[in-house]
Amino acid sequence: MNLLIVSDIIGIASFAISGLLIAYHKKLDILGILILSALTALGGGIIRDLLADRTPFAFINYYPSITVISAIIIAILLKLHLQEEHQISNKFLFIIFDSIGLCAFSITGSFVGLESGFNLFGVIILGFVTALGGGIIRDILLNQIPFILKKEFYGTIAILISLCMFILYHLELLNSLTTLIVFGVFLTMRIVAYKQKWQLPRL
Repeated sequence: MNLLIVSDIIGIASFAISGLLIAYHKKLDILGILILSALTALGGGIIRDLLADRTPFAFINYYPSITVISAIIIAILLKLHLQEEHQISNKFLFIIFDSIGLCAFSITGSFVGLESGFNLFGVIILGFVTALGGGIIRDILLNQIPFILKKEFYGTIAILISLCMFILYHLELLNSLTTLIVFGVFLTMRIVAYKQKWQLPRL
């Protein structure tokens, strides 16, 4: 199993659980929970593949959908959805899963951009869209302002990860170890940003 698939599975599972947490506390039914979780987990990857002129990976492989369903079942069995009773988007459990998905999908999107021969701008856009596309779709369906437009140091993390991946690739330093370091550093940064309430400047 290569690093791209591992990152993809981690991102899909994490975003599926974050979608489940929000869907449950918005009192959606089982179908609504499944749809919201699937779109949160797979929406960004579908947009990414369309931009890269590829058949969406989730449409030709079974493991993305299996990962979504498995993550939902495991989360329900562990009763993760019962841990936070209100304002789920501000709670730490949601932040953990959402941050893992953010970092993993930023890496996955960057890999696709690099494999497609994109320049720096293209790699950043693919990393950004892969990481944030599903969350934007989720928030629009719930009729709320997308999370990335109002919360902490969020979209910036996706941009910085994509930038690091591009630099490492062109320095011929991109491998499993450096990718894992990038993941760990920016996951920590995202959680610290949440705890310290870091914000980008506002007009």
